[in-house]
Amino acid sequence: MKKKELRNRVLEFRNDLSKEEKCKKDNKILRALLDSELYKNSNNIFVYINYGSEINTKEFINIAIKDRKKIFVPKIIKEIKEMKAVQITSLNNLMEDNYGILEPNSFEGSIEKDKLDLIIVPGVVFDLKGNRIGYGGGYYDRYLSEIKLNSNRVALAYELQIKNSIDVDEYDINVNYIITEDRIINM
Repeated sequence: MKKKELRNRVLEFRNDLSKEEKCKKDNKILRALLDSELYKNSNNIFVYINYGSEINTKEFINIAIKDRKKIFVPKIIKEIKEMKAVQITSLNNLMEDNYGILEPNSFEGSIEKDKLDLIIVPGVVFDLKGNRIGYGGGYYDRYLSEIKLNSNRVALAYELQIKNSIDVDEYDINVNYIITEDRIINM
C-alpha cells in the first residue's frame, strides 16, 4: 500500500475511536510514558501539542511542568519550512496557528537540538523497526536529521497505528521507542 493511502486509512481508523475509548487508551499511554525511565531520566523534553485525534499530550505537558521538567514545543517557520523547539512554562501562553494547532507566539526560549534528552514525535503509522509515516510536511524528518542519533526519539501511538513493516524513503527518520496502550516497543 502506498504511503498516502496507508496514512489516510490509518487516520480514518484513528478518527473513528470513540471519545471514551480514546480517553482510556490515552491514559494508558500517558501512564506508561510517565512511569518509563525515558521520562524519569530526562530534563529537556521536546513534545508536540496534540491536534485532532492524536494522543493527548496536553496532560503530559502539565504533569511534566509540575515535575520541574523543561518542556519545549514546536514553533514552525512556514516561510522556510523549519521547526524550532521553544520552551513553555504553561499551555496558557500558546496561540492557534492557521491550521488550529497550538504553538508559542514567539521564538523566545528556543534550545539547541542536541540539548534535548527526550523527543516525542507525532506520526500516523509506525512499524516494528521504528519507521514512521508522518503527515507529509517533512518538518520532523528535517528536524530529527540534524540531531545526534543517540537521542531518545519516542512515538506515542495506538496499536491500530502499528504495522509489521512500512515502506519509507531515505529521508524518513525513525524513532527508537513506540509507546502504545499495550506495550513499549524498543528498537
